[in-house]
Amino acid sequence: MIGKAGLEKAFDKELRGKDGGEILIVDERGNKKQEFQKAQKKDGEDIQLTIDYYIQLEAFKHLKGKAGSTVVMNPKEGGLYALVSSPSFDPNKMVQGISQQEYDQYVKDENKPFISRYAVGYAPGSTFKTITASIGLDAKVTYPDKPRNIKGLSWQKDGTWGGYSVTRVSDVQNVDMRKALIYSDNIYFAQEALEMGEKTFRNGLNQFIFGEELDLPIVMNPAQISKQNTFQSEILLADTAYGQEELMITPIQQATMYSVFQNEGTIVYPKLLDDKSERKTKSAITSSTANEMTKSLKAVVSDPNGTAHLLYNPTHQLAAKTGTAELKMKQGEKGNENSFLLAFDAEHDSFLLLSLVEHYTPGSSATQLNQSFIEELFLYFK
Repeated sequence: MIGKAGLEKAFDKELRGKDGGEILIVDERGNKKQEFQKAQKKDGEDIQLTIDYYIQLEAFKHLKGKAGSTVVMNPKEGGLYALVSSPSFDPNKMVQGISQQEYDQYVKDENKPFISRYAVGYAPGSTFKTITASIGLDAKVTYPDKPRNIKGLSWQKDGTWGGYSVTRVSDVQNVDMRKALIYSDNIYFAQEALEMGEKTFRNGLNQFIFGEELDLPIVMNPAQISKQNTFQSEILLADTAYGQEELMITPIQQATMYSVFQNEGTIVYPKLLDDKSERKTKSAITSSTANEMTKSLKAVVSDPNGTAHLLYNPTHQLAAKTGTAELKMKQGEKGNENSFLLAFDAEHDSFLLLSLVEHYTPGSSATQLNQSFIEELFLYFK
């Protein structure tokens, strides 16, 4: 029995152990006469994971077969409670034998069940505005009630941008940082990044985990800010500020970055092995900025205009940020959209959730699919 996928493959050598045996001569009564060779058996190791069976199962159920992923993390210790990729496949069939018909069914599934979506890089969409706002606050460029008089649903810096403009969903004037997070205003954060400038913005991003290899038994590319070491244009800088362009971050990496808000500005690195090892951390933003962002993200849920107001329950202190990343070849055309949700327990810090739904359709956003799951998480940890 050889592990063919996932953690069974990664830890196959440790889990499988080694057979023992001996070669000897016995008499007609079975008594040992002479031993030629003997090898002691070696049992496989027990490997304890941080995965919680209940949370993993419920996270998978709530994606309802949609192409997507949900990561649930212990924000204080870094343990991953759930790593879900949907749709999935039965790994036992790969070990015990799978028919050609069954294999072809997996291969031809347009939702690609063999992909581990929690380890695939995506543009994170508007969930990333939490990072942009944090960098701006620490740089003293952004502050919670700093107003910007924005008119209309589209904006461009000047004529050098040609036919390109940044768009937003809600025509709200006199937008400050809090309103920009509540309404998820792309233009506000594009303007903030341009005011910060590339050097300040990149220096802030480099305090996170971009370019780093995570110590996990999972293959994934490091998080990417852009394809080059510098932004090639102001448009690229502006679009990166609200989670588009060349950003590539896996759901695991997103959850890791967003752990700063429950840890006074410190990143807690993720782990899958419950080996009692000391948690790994890294300072990314100041504690005052982390606390201000948590306060604003609670408003994204509690404010009736908040994009995550669907999740509001007065008995919980939930903080959240929704996100949509549109995939299209040029401006003006309608592209497929990936839906994201960042949500965390802002009172007891019992969990942090990052969920993704690929090419979502009305009624199946990450927020809608996880609404009842978040309620279950609060009850479970209580």
